[in-house]
Amino acid sequence: MVDSSAFQRNIPEPALRRLPWYLAYVKLLKKQGESYVSSTQIAKKINVSPTQIAKDLSYVNISGKTRVGYEIDQLIHVLEEFLGFRSVHKAVLFGVGSLGAALLADSGLEQYGLKILAGFDVKEAVVNTTINHIPVYHANEFVERNQKIIKAEIGVLTVPADIAQQTADFLIEGGIRGIWNFTPFRIRVPEGIVLQNTSIYAHLAVMFNRLKQLPE
Repeated sequence: MVDSSAFQRNIPEPALRRLPWYLAYVKLLKKQGESYVSSTQIAKKINVSPTQIAKDLSYVNISGKTRVGYEIDQLIHVLEEFLGFRSVHKAVLFGVGSLGAALLADSGLEQYGLKILAGFDVKEAVVNTTINHIPVYHANEFVERNQKIIKAEIGVLTVPADIAQQTADFLIEGGIRGIWNFTPFRIRVPEGIVLQNTSIYAHLAVMFNRLKQLPE
């Protein structure tokens, strides 16, 4: 059984970060023709204990069947709903450089509920072009376009680090309520604005450090 009221419950961030791992694995099982999956099966592939998996899934309040496990179709539906992947979240992207252009070209983001409707930049080479059918406008047009036409709530930030804070402030001025920050700069946002940092460089630093610790 599924209790939709569970979608409103708070969930610890570590558990929230694990749920997409479970979703990816059960989707793979569905493609292979499976109908049920147990916590133990997921644990073997994801390297998370069955107890932790059961606890994580308790936040979405879906129950498995004894000696059978979770119904895969139901589990996929509940996880996608809980994670927000079944809703459309309008977004704009600021900074159409190599990373920004790659994100505009990534159709896969839409499968997870993020629909980027426009890119913004100041470079003449990219302004008034399209990438993956997504128009790129001059940054000066953002506030008016977003407030009157686009009405996006999420801003994807891929600008140079030295203008990250300035651009974030500009996004908020234009009505953005959530910022997905790909820059290495730790921007500050006021209360009531959601900020998610995704530092490629920080993850690289961790990998490089761990590689150095491996035996020769």
